[in-house]
Amino acid sequence: MGPATETATVVLTAALDLLLAEGAAALTPQRLHAATGVSRSTVYRHWPSPHDVLASLIDVAPLGPADRNGELAHDLHAEVDLLCDRLRDRPVAALLQALTAAAAVELRHRYVGDLLAPFHDVLRAAGVTTAQREDAVAVIVSPLLVDALLLDRPTARTRAHRAVDDVTARI
Repeated sequence: MGPATETATVVLTAALDLLLAEGAAALTPQRLHAATGVSRSTVYRHWPSPHDVLASLIDVAPLGPADRNGELAHDLHAEVDLLCDRLRDRPVAALLQALTAAAAVELRHRYVGDLLAPFHDVLRAAGVTTAQREDAVAVIVSPLLVDALLLDRPTARTRAHRAVDDVTARI
């Protein structure tokens, strides 16, 4: 059984604050207890390690839909804008960087998979084959992730929109 909703909200809000201020190493049960006043036993039971805290943050990460209209190019452009906005906003970028720094490979794959899923959904709905879909998502999204995570610079939204145009012209 999971923690009460109110408890989870308090702990995960504090966890996000700690993550943004100090990185994943700060996500220990002791620090969460000190930051929230939630009993140590509750914190240890539900979030015994930084890995568990990161997993819970992924579970509650907001990934709202883009404004789609069913037209492939429009929908991919909308997803590019939404992803660029997410990568620009500190919590998403910080969570991805923390997952990388913590060597939490399976969590990083899960979170990145969640970020890529809307692109796959749009392409799948347009009848694009699996191989073409994988290639298209890589061409569109990979440079954005490199910019945000490895180069620590703003995402190149215009370049991503050009990639969408190139991909849709080939499909």
